[in-house]
Amino acid sequence: MLRRTRTAKVYTEPATDDESEDMTGQQKGDSEELEEWLPNSNEGKTKGRRQRGTDETGEKKKVTKRVAKPKEPKPKAVRKPRAARVPKVKKEKTNAKQQTEDAVLPKPELQQHVAVKEERLSINLSSNNAGDMPDECPSSSQHFPKVKKEEPDDSFTFDEPAQKKQKTTNSAQGRPIKLKLSNSCVEDLQMNWDPIQVLAEKSGVEQWVCANIVQLFLEENTIPFMVRYRKELINHMDADAVRDVQLTLEELRSVAKKSRSVSQTLKKEGVLTSELEMALKNCTTANEIDHVYAPYKKGSKLSKARRAKELGLEPVALALLQEPQKLDLQSSIQPSTKGLSTLDEVATGVQEILADMIAKDKETLTYVQSLCDRSSVTIHSSVSKTALKEQQPQQGNQKSKPKDIAKFSLYIDFTCDVQRIQHHQTLAINRGENLKILTVKVNIPDRVKNDFCRWCVNVRWRPQGFAWPELMTILKNAVEDSYRRFILPFLSRGYRTKLTASAEKESIAMFVRNLRQRLLMCPVRGRVIMGVDPGFHHGCKIAILSPTSQILHTDVVYLHGPAKHKEAEKLRHLMFKHSCQTIVIGNGKACRETEAFFTDLIKQRFFKPLDVSYCITDEAGASIYSVSPEAVKEMPDMDPNLRSAVSIGRRVQDPLAELIKIDPKHIGIGTYQHDVSQSLLRAALDGVVQECVSFVGVDINICSETLMRHIAGLNAGRARSIMEWKEKNGPFLNREQLKLVKGLGPKSFQQCAGFIRINPETVRSVCSGGNEDLKVPLKQTAEKKKVKGSGSTSNQFNPLDQTCIHPESYSIALR
Repeated sequence: MLRRTRTAKVYTEPATDDESEDMTGQQKGDSEELEEWLPNSNEGKTKGRRQRGTDETGEKKKVTKRVAKPKEPKPKAVRKPRAARVPKVKKEKTNAKQQTEDAVLPKPELQQHVAVKEERLSINLSSNNAGDMPDECPSSSQHFPKVKKEEPDDSFTFDEPAQKKQKTTNSAQGRPIKLKLSNSCVEDLQMNWDPIQVLAEKSGVEQWVCANIVQLFLEENTIPFMVRYRKELINHMDADAVRDVQLTLEELRSVAKKSRSVSQTLKKEGVLTSELEMALKNCTTANEIDHVYAPYKKGSKLSKARRAKELGLEPVALALLQEPQKLDLQSSIQPSTKGLSTLDEVATGVQEILADMIAKDKETLTYVQSLCDRSSVTIHSSVSKTALKEQQPQQGNQKSKPKDIAKFSLYIDFTCDVQRIQHHQTLAINRGENLKILTVKVNIPDRVKNDFCRWCVNVRWRPQGFAWPELMTILKNAVEDSYRRFILPFLSRGYRTKLTASAEKESIAMFVRNLRQRLLMCPVRGRVIMGVDPGFHHGCKIAILSPTSQILHTDVVYLHGPAKHKEAEKLRHLMFKHSCQTIVIGNGKACRETEAFFTDLIKQRFFKPLDVSYCITDEAGASIYSVSPEAVKEMPDMDPNLRSAVSIGRRVQDPLAELIKIDPKHIGIGTYQHDVSQSLLRAALDGVVQECVSFVGVDINICSETLMRHIAGLNAGRARSIMEWKEKNGPFLNREQLKLVKGLGPKSFQQCAGFIRINPETVRSVCSGGNEDLKVPLKQTAEKKKVKGSGSTSNQFNPLDQTCIHPESYSIALR
């Protein structure tokens, strides 16, 4: 497109006569861009140089010239490429903007129709060049000044209703939210780097979006609320992407907290200098802080560099770099002092100080990291010496160790590039290392060391003047020693930390994906269901549930014993009695045998005239749930084995309502769950449960307290308060009555209101005993409202309360 633009510009003047012949009388006052563009098609006809995309337009121009002149002004065909061409004209001619403005004035209606596509094209073409936006996309003359006012973005406004869509293209209302100075993230972290900028770099999200997300979190907004009702501010990101930004922000906060803690520790010890404090505040990862703090740790011995500095050799080391021609090492020899008694000891002390300086230099670390990025770095695992010793025949119980080694047979001699290693391989290697079965090593090529040493001696740490060969030998030895003792371990730790963090993140993401799929499985509504927890010796536990998940009957049957025909008659009687046509079998022990039993009965049409069918569901976590306090509270007088049968049946009737009662780690939805950060895993899984419950929505008048506490903005205490309010005042008639609940403030109401549904049919079913129940809330609501003093609350049903529309948008929806 750029090439075509230049061609049109170069050949404009020779083709001026052809333009005047081809253009109709209506277009004599048309834009300069059109005059420059039309000769391009004629050139394709007359010149031998045909550029990409001009052959087809050239043929069209032949027909247009011979047949009919009025067909010449085709707005869509001619003007469409013009949006991307205007900035190039502007760069060469300063008055191009005035010509464009004058050309658009006569025909605003015609141009307004075409401008939408041109604007979208211009946004995609030059998103980085915000300064050229006004001239690139002249949508219409009367709205042109609006684009000029907002420099950083390209918000094209044709009418007022389009305003909401404009602010989502680049930023919120044309500008990102500014962090409040009183509650600023910058002030909280107290670091030398901008947290928003670093957050954007680490998460790969635009900077203004990161600023908005940080501000929304500071205002205590939940992720479901942000994703559904603040889409414009977060650039339409999904819940997982927002959670990634949140986790990255927490990492930065933990780094800042660790930096302050290390600074206070060093200050108490009296070794904190301004340079050391600056180095700690420049760190953006915990690994960098550990590297800076390592020589000053209390548990470690006094480092060689610090001992050399205490002997007064630091000025000598600096002189070697700054004024080597004046340096005389002989003058530093003190025969009576240990460490300075000989020339070799002095040279060794200077070398230690230089090695320490090189290892702590940020530019040096950045350069060696870039060398590693361009090289093939591998990770290698092998059997540890401890495991080999324990494998040898000895007296005592050492029989379990060979089995453990066999589990890691794939990683006994395993080598892989750090860029290509899979996440599950990283977690497996880490587990083997923690069990002291594997030894793991990061292999960095020798070429990195050679290039690094050459660069340090000749570029970064080159002496500023002539240095004697013995001084250059000290410098070379210092560089090699620094690489071997400090930089190589630092790089190895960095690679291991990155691989582990990435693997943990992917493992948690897999948990999240699997849990979301399990929770959002389609429920089986409106059926009486028989849940079966299969077993051999202790029998099969059965529970018959009503369409509303009420327990109708529980029992234990022995389907795999000698009296199985008698048990089959018992089952038929129960299924006829409760009109049950669906059987749900848990996938535990004796599952296939139980399935075969029911399959034979169905083949024999044993349950005729009932059309009976069965399914198998995952029973992971049912046994743990059956003895949990939640199950005891819900089914106090029931045997735990029968509770598991009830749970299995309810998982098919309503997976979301049943599975949230179980700890997500016990549902069996991922791998290596004990090898990842338990706090991060728990937070991510709780967040997914909250998102699923919120996005599906709950009927506040019929849902359980357990389900209610997972709604965004609510917790166990607020859910209990809502249940108490319902018991005292009857069902909720509209969302506004939620404001009357004790402990549910404006912020909590804002977060939860959009995810709560109020269905008139369920209210009538709850109040089916009579109309008096409906009048009770009206009186108590009015009385309570007067006490609370927050305005009047309507007691009428609102149709919008059955939708996902938030109360703050009711006025817009009604309009």
